[in-house]
Amino acid sequence: MERDKQDIRQQVWESMTRAGVARSPGAHGRIPNFQGAEETVKGLATLTVWRKARVLKCNPDSPQRPVRERALREGKIVYMAVPRLRDRRCFIELDPERLRRDDLHRAGTIKGAFRLGKLVNFSEMQPIDLVIAGSVAVNRMGARVGKGGGYSDLEYALGRTFGLISRETPVVTTIHRLQILDEPIPMLEHDIPVDILVSPDEVVKTDHTLSRPEGIYWHLLPEDKIAAIPILRQLRS
Repeated sequence: MERDKQDIRQQVWESMTRAGVARSPGAHGRIPNFQGAEETVKGLATLTVWRKARVLKCNPDSPQRPVRERALREGKIVYMAVPRLRDRRCFIELDPERLRRDDLHRAGTIKGAFRLGKLVNFSEMQPIDLVIAGSVAVNRMGARVGKGGGYSDLEYALGRTFGLISRETPVVTTIHRLQILDEPIPMLEHDIPVDILVSPDEVVKTDHTLSRPEGIYWHLLPEDKIAAIPILRQLRS
């Protein structure tokens, strides 16, 4: 199963590289940044789930930086996970009411978020209205592949565990059209499906029937990952 996912990742990274749409430092090994990433916010802003959302969880990767900035400029609170959830306070809260307007662009970057945001733990966070996920590949049935670390899925599971994310919380991904595949993508029980795909070219509502993770599936977590993430060590103890 994971080998199949890795094949899909390689396929997408290579196709984006060949097409010349991947931005520096390149597509391979990451959630790929792409030409036109800024255009995805236009489609995103047309969505009812976006307009209604007051609090977002967004991944910290480069192609979603315009999404984070747009959210802050619209007065939305943005939560970004600390990379690899390595801190006890494993999310950064960006509250536009506590930021100068001149800082909103910088706050959308990972370095700027650490400088201008506030580290928080789950008990300090507000309920999340919308999840923005970065992806390596997706299909129109709502299946998704990330870069392989499993952190987006784990962040979602932690949000469910602490009651910040519900079964009804929509999940949206912003991607390049080359990341949308017309083929099956294998999904495991801990994988998060996506409800809406937004590319610079189109908005796709997946209407999927895939199940969502309901919390942390401890039997799927390797011991070294639990040991490396403070919040997991705390929960298990």
